[in-house]
Amino acid sequence: MGGGSAVVRVLRDRTAGRCLAGVVVSGFGTSALWLTAGIWVKSLTGSNSLAALTVFAMWAPVLAGPALGALADRMDRKVLLVRGNLVTACLLVPLVLVDSGRTVWLLFAVLVLHGASGVVLDAAESALVAGTVPASLLADFNGLRMTANEGMKLVAPLAGAGLYVRFGGPAVALLASATCALAALVFARLPVRRTPATPDSPPAGSWRDELAAGLRRIRASSVLRPLVTAGAATMFLAGVNGAVTFAYVDEVLGRAPAYAGVLYAVQGAGSVAVGLLAGPLLRRLPERVFAAGGIAVFALGVGARTVSPDAVALAASAAIGFGLPCVLIAAMTAVQRETPDAVLGRTAATAGSLMTAPNAVALALGAGLVAVVDVRVLTAAAGAAGVLAAMVLAAGARRGRDATTSPRA
Repeated sequence: MGGGSAVVRVLRDRTAGRCLAGVVVSGFGTSALWLTAGIWVKSLTGSNSLAALTVFAMWAPVLAGPALGALADRMDRKVLLVRGNLVTACLLVPLVLVDSGRTVWLLFAVLVLHGASGVVLDAAESALVAGTVPASLLADFNGLRMTANEGMKLVAPLAGAGLYVRFGGPAVALLASATCALAALVFARLPVRRTPATPDSPPAGSWRDELAAGLRRIRASSVLRPLVTAGAATMFLAGVNGAVTFAYVDEVLGRAPAYAGVLYAVQGAGSVAVGLLAGPLLRRLPERVFAAGGIAVFALGVGARTVSPDAVALAASAAIGFGLPCVLIAAMTAVQRETPDAVLGRTAATAGSLMTAPNAVALALGAGLVAVVDVRVLTAAAGAAGVLAAMVLAAGARRGRDATTSPRA
């Protein structure tokens, strides 16, 4: 089956198509808010570190991923997608009150709750799709989902920055609220009658045992364990890169903070490209090889942020956007394929937590380091570490092939 025909089949699937539509709608508002929150805080406080912490606030809830993901195994997943988006829409409205450094705390509080909602909704969507989309098309769906989600960076950050400059942060918050409400309407029309946990779920044990179910699945799998580990290492480096973005724009490029919107847009273009190619590539390459190649491209992009020409800055952003999603697409596709439905929500959320929690930690660490360490040193170190991670994962893939093809004694 050709890549083009697989994409068409995914888009023709009513559940997959409407899930993608919901991702596009909610992703537009989220992407606009994600960038604007940093610009907003930077303008109100003048602090690069506090601006970087806005991204950390949205990522921090992944630390509670297993607990939040368990909701997707205990509740009707369609209902969870609808109600979760409606609750998020309501949570964003109070941001109209943020108008000075004294009210910035409210922005951080809402961003944390927004991030928690995102963890739950991602787990519910992943579990719902895994049960309705053919396994042979999961890589194509996940690639298209990445394209839809990251593709918002082509327009949403620029639109958010423009809206912020013209009307201020509250207008962007209301936009994000409206897109979440619209996404709820889209998910309400999913052609799925009932999507709760399967009746053959294992008997309930202690809450701690239930939360550990996803971690046990990952640790026991020779397929999932290396991919999730590589994803965690890569996302740690992505966190460092994200934390230094505003300092990079200011100190290396000599640009205004809003120029970060241009870089995020170019990064989104790279992610759109790899999302379209992910399905066909994963049918031709081993998952570890695909992921390792992506990590290497990402690392080279981060390392290139040690120099100042705008052309290099734009190329580096495109490389970061192209390379970073590869390991995430490979890992989440493997999770959906390898995990029973009864624990899929927890396993997907646990994998997401293991891969993105290092990002949250690195964002916080980077926010402090950027105040005392030259941004060029941080990007050079992160780039070198990424190349090393790619080499380790590729070496593991080669050992696996050698073990498979070696004659038995």
